[in-house]
Amino acid sequence: MKLIGAFFRLIRWPNLVFIVVTQVLFYYCIVLPIFKSPADVDLNKISTFLFWLIVASSVTIAAAGYIINDYFDLNIDQVNKPNAIVIQKVIKRRWAIVWHLLLSAIGVIIAFYVGFKIGNILLGFANLACVLLLLTYSTTFKKKLLIGNVIISVLTAWVVLVLYFGEVRVMYWNWSPEFKILYQTKITRLFKFATIYAGFAFIISLIREVVKDMEDMEGDEKYGCKTMPIVWGIPASKVFVAVWLIVLTFSTGIVQVYGLMKGWWLGAVYCFIFIVLPLLYLFKHLYRAVNSKDYHKVSSYIKLVMLTGILSILFFKLYM
Repeated sequence: MKLIGAFFRLIRWPNLVFIVVTQVLFYYCIVLPIFKSPADVDLNKISTFLFWLIVASSVTIAAAGYIINDYFDLNIDQVNKPNAIVIQKVIKRRWAIVWHLLLSAIGVIIAFYVGFKIGNILLGFANLACVLLLLTYSTTFKKKLLIGNVIISVLTAWVVLVLYFGEVRVMYWNWSPEFKILYQTKITRLFKFATIYAGFAFIISLIREVVKDMEDMEGDEKYGCKTMPIVWGIPASKVFVAVWLIVLTFSTGIVQVYGLMKGWWLGAVYCFIFIVLPLLYLFKHLYRAVNSKDYHKVSSYIKLVMLTGILSILFFKLYM
């Protein structure tokens, strides 16, 4: 039982739940409603079965990424969070590598299968790229200025974009002109929603990654990392985070204005109370943060806003 609990801590099961919830809400509240009428059945490439395979691929690849990250971060974690270490304490290092390879392989194989079924084999190569990015992030880019943060933010956005990517058809020249227009209208609408949520995921993930670098600065500096707080200093890093908080708050506000213009009052009020106001409140916490414990609180608070942002997808079900 201790080993099972340690394994679930190693793969960051709450973060995996985030991935599942995000993809489930986006698929059932946005993708399916866009292709909802009986005449549109042939337009929807991702069946329910294939969707759950995409979820499985995303979860296994993410889990493998967390394992390999902890594998290479063992020395740093002994300084930053010694009580949270699983590898070597409970799970041997060689078994961590075995689990990483196994989960990565499962995720990529599933992605290639789904890509084959929907006629878009690039989906398999895209998820293979995710595995390679997570590996190079853990071995190299995590220790570099900004590039590691950007990689994780891109991969976070991919959780949403993979569903849009799976619906894109490249070859449909044998369709009637009316069918082509219908498809282009729907895929354009899906692209707008995917852009909104992928953009939100990218920016808030980038913010959180920099805050986590401030939290882990002591161990990172000891082992030669060149993260933003180490290279630029804490004040400059806070300014960087604040700028992106402003961008995210302003962008979210624009989306709410658009929603109000279309009469989406309930969703707009929810987003203002549970996304915009918390983002503004984050400024105070960020400004007052002075030590690792403070930055950990800010990071946890950002994760809460990520959750409220994900849950906002529910409201689009009402307006589709």
